[in-house]
Amino acid sequence: MNTVELIRQRLAALAPQHLEIADDSALHAGHAGAGAGGHYRLTIVCERFAGLSTVARHRLVYDTLGELMRSEIHALSITAATPDEFF
Repeated sequence: MNTVELIRQRLAALAPQHLEIADDSALHAGHAGAGAGGHYRLTIVCERFAGLSTVARHRLVYDTLGELMRSEIHALSITAATPDEFF
């Protein structure tokens, strides 16, 4: 299973209404640390983000991804919104 599929599988626990994952790793080839995990962009829309600050939303995503953040993912850009904010 590739990393995008692993990310999607882990984030399913948050029951997102919308989820986009882009693998930008090729854009960072040769950059220091690029070999120790990929670069990804994530847009996630989830009811669980209601009432949470941006930092708390990102922490929830990081916690849900668990060890992937320490192995498969070198950099992760996150856009986290509630359905009311996104749609």
